[in-house]
Amino acid sequence: MVPWLFFLVHALPPATRAAGWPAAWAGLDALEALGLLTTGMALIRRCTWLCLPAAITATLLIVDAWFDITTSASGPAVTAAVAMAVFPELPAAVLCAVLAVRTVPCSAPRDSGPLPSPPSSATVRPVRPQEAEGVRPERGRVAGLLDLLEDVLHAV
Repeated sequence: MVPWLFFLVHALPPATRAAGWPAAWAGLDALEALGLLTTGMALIRRCTWLCLPAAITATLLIVDAWFDITTSASGPAVTAAVAMAVFPELPAAVLCAVLAVRTVPCSAPRDSGPLPSPPSSATVRPVRPQEAEGVRPERGRVAGLLDLLEDVLHAV
């Protein structure tokens, strides 16, 4: 990968014109909005898969900030790009990344013995964050959301 990076740095032209430029940026922004919406809904519902949209959204926001800054013309355009990165994009990315890391489902360590047979589908029940050890008892969706956000902000 490192040789490829060196090749790209020296081989790519300093400027280029892209025919689908507006569609590329609009598509990236639409994916970010979808990611934020999905992450928010998963957070409110305390879904066990919250880490997935949170990690994807954090990545999209960082990529957007990077490309906004590196593709901006000098002067006011780059100043605006840096301002957008510093205030909404990167803090939202950090929040999503912390959510992703803090909500990754953990499994108990297994011994070195043979793998257990899978349980029958009748006994399989998804584990909700409220049922995990150390999680505050259910006090309603808003209170639970505020508790989770408080935990995330303390982790940052």
